[in-house]
Amino acid sequence: MNSRWTLPGTTRRQTLAALAALTAAGAAGAAGCSAGRSRATASAPAGPARATAPGAAAPFTSPVGNKQALLLQVMAHPDDDLYFMNPDAEHVLRAGVPVVCVYVTAGEALGINRAPGTPVPRADKAAYSASRHQGLRQAYARMMGLDQFASWQRSVLRLPGGVTAETNTLTNGARSAQLIFLNIAMLSEGGVRIPALWNTPGTVMRTLPATGSPVTHPSTYGHQTLVDVLAEIMDRCRPTLIHTLDPDPDFQVHDAQHPQDNDQPGCSDHRDHTPVALFTWKAIARWVAVSTRRDKHAPRFTTTAFRGYYNQRWPHNLPPAVLARKAQAVESYGGAPDWDCGDPAGCGDYSQGGSHALKNRKGWIRSTYYRYPTALPAPTTDAQGRLVAYGVLGTQAVRWRETAPGSGRFGTPLGLGGGPLAPALTAVRDSAGRQVLIALRFAALAGQGAADLREIVALEQRSPDGPFRAWTGLGTPETSTEHGRRVGCPAAVATPDGRVHLFVRTADKGLATRIRDADGHWGPWQRLGGAEIQDGLTTLLDAEGRVHVLAPGRDTVHHWAQERTGGPVALRPPTGLPRPGGDPLGAAVAPDGTLALVYRAPAATVPAVHGDTTRTARTARTVRHFEGYGAIAAHTVAQPTGRREARTLLLLGRDLGGEVQVQYGTGPDARPLRSPGHLIPVGAPALLAEDRQGVHVVGVAPDATPWIWRPRPTSRA
Repeated sequence: MNSRWTLPGTTRRQTLAALAALTAAGAAGAAGCSAGRSRATASAPAGPARATAPGAAAPFTSPVGNKQALLLQVMAHPDDDLYFMNPDAEHVLRAGVPVVCVYVTAGEALGINRAPGTPVPRADKAAYSASRHQGLRQAYARMMGLDQFASWQRSVLRLPGGVTAETNTLTNGARSAQLIFLNIAMLSEGGVRIPALWNTPGTVMRTLPATGSPVTHPSTYGHQTLVDVLAEIMDRCRPTLIHTLDPDPDFQVHDAQHPQDNDQPGCSDHRDHTPVALFTWKAIARWVAVSTRRDKHAPRFTTTAFRGYYNQRWPHNLPPAVLARKAQAVESYGGAPDWDCGDPAGCGDYSQGGSHALKNRKGWIRSTYYRYPTALPAPTTDAQGRLVAYGVLGTQAVRWRETAPGSGRFGTPLGLGGGPLAPALTAVRDSAGRQVLIALRFAALAGQGAADLREIVALEQRSPDGPFRAWTGLGTPETSTEHGRRVGCPAAVATPDGRVHLFVRTADKGLATRIRDADGHWGPWQRLGGAEIQDGLTTLLDAEGRVHVLAPGRDTVHHWAQERTGGPVALRPPTGLPRPGGDPLGAAVAPDGTLALVYRAPAATVPAVHGDTTRTARTARTVRHFEGYGAIAAHTVAQPTGRREARTLLLLGRDLGGEVQVQYGTGPDARPLRSPGHLIPVGAPALLAEDRQGVHVVGVAPDATPWIWRPRPTSRA
């Protein structure tokens, strides 16, 4: 079959209606994107993706206008999603959200598809590319609950610039997947690779049609062509959730102790992952800008960026049950020469078959790390007692506000501009009651020899619950643009003296701070030193109002704090705490007034509660029933017994299936409470626990709408 995603003579509204009818009929291709040539890739050349004017914002499409949730993933190679974006992608798929996957390169490498222990076969790049495509079909069929050799619908997709791509579609009830293979050769004529397509003006690359593909002729890509193609796919699909790779990977020293392996020089990721992520973010910015101008409203979607070979360099964070499920998909992708898959080119990427992924010393499969590990949306309350949440929607900052105090429903999102923003935003309320938002902005996404800039930006209210001032650029603590790209997610805490303390991870993996005084003036950046830490900072005030910052390191938890209220934040002596698994830590003021930390050890299923890091004698207590993975949030709340003076720890996280759970208390009799409706959050949900308002769990669903859960405690603690 040779379909083309175009319906001549139809309008977008007619096309959407036709697709809705097809979906209702259970037709193949339900995961596909709307047909018809859009104008998201108009002929104007793509320049740097600049931020919108301070305070400028566009309204958003309504949830009804989106029709349904859809996940769009953009990868450099076949298997990037299986290694780096799972288990998140599989959880979304199994929840009934259609998934569209775009693979930018052919993944042909040297063209050798060798199973372990077998002779080296003749190199055939087109066949190896085809076998990797078949491996993906096997993996996604298995994740959808079908036989891994299920039959897919294969067709040709025509895209801007005269290029063509292969698209494969499969459905199983509410579950559907579409795989789009752009198939740009990893090594194009003249030894050209994807990094040059991003960086070097005038670079041209060719595609490599896979063996047996319905695409029979190669296409040509320039920098602008790839931006146009990705933006066009976004405009046709209208995703509500986009998964990307890491656009700004960590610097990495390569030496005898840390061999380069598959890393690009100087960084902890593959040389193709980074430019493909940059192309994706540039296409996102273009799609948002053009779509907003054309439709008079911004598309509603959220984004998650995933680390790549970073997983090799830090403690592993997936427990055995989650890892086993993730490995099943990679095993199906790897296949074996003796499998009867029906594809003469090959039945998978044989080097990844069997238990290879679990035995590989690099351990890529054993972790899933976010590039921006911020819990979103960031919840707080207003003067009327309504829940307020701030997040990033369509690359701009937004505010959701509860329709009425206690209603449990958010109203229409208010766009606050500031974009294009990474999904890295924090919000605090200062001692005067004014909201302060701090975010990470893609200040420039240019490529082609121009600088790619990142910047920390802030937005502040003029008065409590009043209008916002203009966005303020805070720069970064780095002096070069390349180092500035590696700055981490902002974390902030407001103190009773009117100050706001901002913290970010630096390019050398240390900690830096900038402080806003009570008059609203920001001081200079200051470096606070310390050993290497991971991103995902935890900030809080202790019982005396002193600031604490905690972060997972390679060996232990690292801690910065004030010695006295109002004093400088400084590095504390080594905590001596057990090695953390790497996800953001839960921290709270314990019922006895000391600090309590909650986190999982590497690859652990359940966390432990660790006593105050400032004391010589510490206690640790395993939370036996809080099984799960990922970040943990903690807060001290009233005991469910109803006695006002009784306090206990409340934990928030994801269970082994990716659903949200909370637990009141950490004792042996405490049990987790599962969220109603089997909530699958995008990234990490957030916890707000205030004595006046009670406990709120807030998150964003794959359809880009926020939800509120007020868990009802049990009597067990």
